[in-house]
Amino acid sequence: MYAVIKTGGKQYKVQEGDVLRIEKIAGDVGSAVTFDNVLMFSDGENEAKLGSPVLEDAAVQAQIMEQGKAKKILVFKYKRRKRYRRTQGHRQQYTAVKIGEIKA
Repeated sequence: MYAVIKTGGKQYKVQEGDVLRIEKIAGDVGSAVTFDNVLMFSDGENEAKLGSPVLEDAAVQAQIMEQGKAKKILVFKYKRRKRYRRTQGHRQQYTAVKIGEIKA
């Protein structure tokens, strides 16, 4: 059984028990969160249900495991033959969630 959900402008294929790193969402560690934007659902045996664009009666329950920041990346700007160099770092915030129940 799996579903395809949309959150943070991205789509994720999820199964029960999966741990995902998604774009930061509000909430404390241990609190429950529900994803209502379910684009597709399949129980693995019958045909898959596709939404247009989302399935109305489907939802995915999850629990927040961690709130954190990813590794630092360097953003380096450079123009040749000029004295222009800029270095900047960025750490993207994320939320780690554990998928619980998929309701369809």
